[in-house]
Amino acid sequence: MTISFEEVEHVALLARLQLKEKEKEKYAEHMGSILQYVDKLQQLDTEGVEPLDHILPVFNIFREDQVKPAPKREEILANAPLVEAGQYKVPKII
Repeated sequence: MTISFEEVEHVALLARLQLKEKEKEKYAEHMGSILQYVDKLQQLDTEGVEPLDHILPVFNIFREDQVKPAPKREEILANAPLVEAGQYKVPKII
C-alpha cells in the first residue's frame, strides 16, 4: 500500500513535526512498508484464537491487610529534621 505525501504531511501535522521533502519521501516509504506488513497480518487465519490481554497469566500478588499497632508519635518524629508542637515543621513555601 502506498502512502501519499498529503497523508504523510497530515500525520506530521498531527504529530507536530516539521518534515523536509526528503524526510517526507522516506516516511512515506516506511509507512507504506508498515501498512503492507499489516495487510500481510490480516491474511492470517485467526479462527479459534482467543485474544490475549496479557502474555502471562495475571493473578493478585498482594498480601492480606493486617492490623498492627501504630508506632508512637515520638518514634515517628525522631527522624524529622524539624519538629514543633508534635508535628513536622517545614519551611514556608509561599
